[in-house]
Amino acid sequence: MKQTKSTEDYLEAIYVLSQKNRPVRVKSIAEFLSVKPPSVTGALKKLASNGYVEHTPYGGVMLTDKGKKLGESVWEKHRLLFSLLHDVLHVSEEEAFKEACLIEHCISNETKEKIKAFLKGRKI
Repeated sequence: MKQTKSTEDYLEAIYVLSQKNRPVRVKSIAEFLSVKPPSVTGALKKLASNGYVEHTPYGGVMLTDKGKKLGESVWEKHRLLFSLLHDVLHVSEEEAFKEACLIEHCISNETKEKIKAFLKGRKI
C-alpha cells in the first residue's frame, strides 16, 4: 500500500488516541479527523488489509507493529514541526498545529532528524 497523506493521517490519529485508550474506537477516530464514521470504517478495511491495523467490527482498532511504527513517525514529525513553527518562529498555536499537519507528509526522515537536532540545540 502506498503511503498517502490519508494513510498517514489515520495511522497518526490511531497512534495518538491509543496513548489514552486501547483499543481505539471508530467514533474517536472520526472525531479526531473530523470525518464521518463510515469513512473511518472504509479506511480501516484498507489499513487492515495492508497489515497496519487490526479491527473488529463494533470493537476497537489496534495498530500492528508496522502501523505503530509509521503512526509514531508521523506524530514525531508533527510534534517537531509544531515546535519549530510555534516555539521558534512564533506562529500561533492554532496555525502551527494546522500547518504541521500539512507539512509532516512532505518532509524526509533526514529533514526530520535535522529539525530534531536543531531544536535540541536550542533546548526548547
